[in-house]
Amino acid sequence: MADDGRRRATLIRRLSSRKQISVGQLLFKAARLFHERAMARVQARVPEAKHAHANLLPYIDLDGTRQTEIARRAGISKQAVGQLVDEMVAHGMLRRDPDPKDGRAQLVRFTDDGIEQMLHGIDVLDEIELELGGEVGAMTLERIKRGLVKLLPALERLEP
Repeated sequence: MADDGRRRATLIRRLSSRKQISVGQLLFKAARLFHERAMARVQARVPEAKHAHANLLPYIDLDGTRQTEIARRAGISKQAVGQLVDEMVAHGMLRRDPDPKDGRAQLVRFTDDGIEQMLHGIDVLDEIELELGGEVGAMTLERIKRGLVKLLPALERLEP
């Protein structure tokens, strides 16, 4: 039993140490915390805003995206995406348009109101970014941003 406790303590120390220096873990945690703070502020202004809706937004291209592609990108079922899109259509944020490449398919697109809502959401992100600049320094935040601008295309080039 004592050996099990020591082994577990050693494993936990190793895991904790690795998580603290892993770029992936740091990005996941930073993204989660940033998202939580942003959603809390958005919900204070728009109580009906849902995390599930916000989680879908990064997977919708500005020129429109098929629901099946949104589901693939988000890693959730087509049915779940369909339900969320239905809710967002009802709220006036999204619309479905025929796909000009395939008349049987539809593209999910932002409405003008949806674009305005997205711009308000970006305003919230900018507020948090400004506060973070005050915490870590504007130069540090700018270096992080420049690094992420380089990192994103590199990640996109990696095979899924």
